[in-house]
Amino acid sequence: MTEQPRLVYDDDCGFCTWCADWAVRNGDFEPVGFSELTPDEQHRLPDEYEDCVHLIADETVYSCGKATEEVLLRMGKLPTEPFTFLNGFADYERLREDAYRFVADHRDQLGKIVSADAPVRR
Repeated sequence: MTEQPRLVYDDDCGFCTWCADWAVRNGDFEPVGFSELTPDEQHRLPDEYEDCVHLIADETVYSCGKATEEVLLRMGKLPTEPFTFLNGFADYERLREDAYRFVADHRDQLGKIVSADAPVRR
């Protein structure tokens, strides 16, 4: 039996918390804020893990844009076929990560749009 995927996010960020809550409500994920990480979990993540979101699923760690894509695919919010196709192109990874970084760099403004008052559900 596989464990529930762990969604690792910045629990100090209102927008990040809102996104994690939305993912938990719409998918099968265990939310883990940066402040709750165990030393073993921190060791599994990239050195600069606080720069973006991560998904720990079985033995695989997805980070940043790839983690976001994987969460959306696992929730059934995106069809898998286009992403299977796009992942065959070298430029897709750069575009995906650039899009992720754009959103991450503007999370303060985006946080004003969404309600970040609700805690992440467990």
